[in-house]
Amino acid sequence: MSSGNGLVIAVPRGALMEDTLALLDTLGIDTSEVRANDRKLLFEDVGIVTMRPSDVPTYVEAGAADIGVTGKDVLTEQADREVYELLDLGYGKCTMVLATEAGEDRTAEALRRLGVVRVASKYYKTAAAYFEATGRQAEIVEVKGSVELAPLTGLVEAIVDLTATGTTLRENNLVIREELFVSTARLIANPVSHKLKAAAIDDVLERLRAA
Repeated sequence: MSSGNGLVIAVPRGALMEDTLALLDTLGIDTSEVRANDRKLLFEDVGIVTMRPSDVPTYVEAGAADIGVTGKDVLTEQADREVYELLDLGYGKCTMVLATEAGEDRTAEALRRLGVVRVASKYYKTAAAYFEATGRQAEIVEVKGSVELAPLTGLVEAIVDLTATGTTLRENNLVIREELFVSTARLIANPVSHKLKAAAIDDVLERLRAA
C-alpha cells in the first residue's frame, strides 16, 4: 500500500481533513475516493490512511505511515513521540490559551491565596509544562469533554484549551488571560522513512513549499 510516490500518508479526520486532501490533490494524489467514503479509513490504492489527529503521531512514529499531517497542539502534547516535524502547512490556525471566568482573574487570586491554581485541560502535558515553565504551581485536572464546564462548576479556576474564534469561550462567560502558542497543521515524518525514502519525501516537501 502506497501512494504514487511510494509513501503511506496519515490524514487527519475532522477540521484539518478538507485542507489536507486539497493539499494532496496539488501533489497529484487522487483523493476522490477518500472524499466519497465518509466511513472508510484505509485507502490502499492511493496510500492514504485516515484517523483522529491525535493518532497521527502514533502511526507515523511506528512506521505504519511514512508521513502525516496533524496540528501543532497534538505535537506539543505528544512531545516524546519520535517523529520529524518537516513543515508548517499554515492552515487550521488555532491558539492554545489560558482562560478563566470573566471578572476578577481567579488564577491570580488562587496563586496569591493558596500558592496553587487548579486548571482543567484535555492537554494535560501542555498545561503542566506551561505552568512549570512560568514558575507557577498548578494542579492539572484532565478533562475529556467540554472543558469550559470545569470553571463554571467550581471544579477549577482556569482552563487551558485550543480556540479558533473564542466564540465557545465567550458563550460560557470565559475570557482569555494568556496565549500559550499558535497551532497550525504540520507535516511530520517517520525518522526511518525520512532516511530510506528521502527522495520521495524531499519531493513532497519541495512541491508543498512551491504550492
